[in-house]
Amino acid sequence: MKRFSRRAILATAGTLAAGTVAAVTLGRKPSAPHVYTLVAGATPEAEGVLLHPFSTMMPVEFPVAPPAANLIDEAGVAHTLGEFVGKGLVINLWATWCVPCVAEMPALQTLATKIASAGVLVLPLSSDRGGAAVVRKFYAAHNITGLPVWLDPKGAAAQAWGARGLPTTYIIDRRGLLRGKLEGAVDWASDATIAAITRLVAA
Repeated sequence: MKRFSRRAILATAGTLAAGTVAAVTLGRKPSAPHVYTLVAGATPEAEGVLLHPFSTMMPVEFPVAPPAANLIDEAGVAHTLGEFVGKGLVINLWATWCVPCVAEMPALQTLATKIASAGVLVLPLSSDRGGAAVVRKFYAAHNITGLPVWLDPKGAAAQAWGARGLPTTYIIDRRGLLRGKLEGAVDWASDATIAAITRLVAA
């Protein structure tokens, strides 16, 4: 397997607001987590990051099980995708220092809240080197209460799944098969997004 380079992971935000390109590498993490505050009532667009529609998803023509990778929970326990068969999954690779990742986080939280009743879990896998403590601090600072703490130490899952940048999100259906991938910040909170994910994971 090709060795994973943290420097090679770029934050691909697709079509960003005019003139805005997020080129954040995992190898260029600032000394302290970047705090990207969205003031009350402001939109991510006002901060320079455009949330893309879910229609930018890259579908998988022939759904297959993703390569094996461990998902680490807040307690440091490793889990496999096989443990989630029967549940739909939205797996979001992110980091607290990635601006487009932070911009989409409120919408991702809304998605998690609205889609839980349909048996779909949102698992945000943080690649922050500080682990769960850094994520908990970030959640508290940004009033994120509807998302669990999950980790991707050293970008192992990102490597296994061929992620090119952050944020990258994978949609896994109830059979454990990959249905699509999205790169960049997404409007997760829209009704269209929720309906599309519900359809995909049920297939």
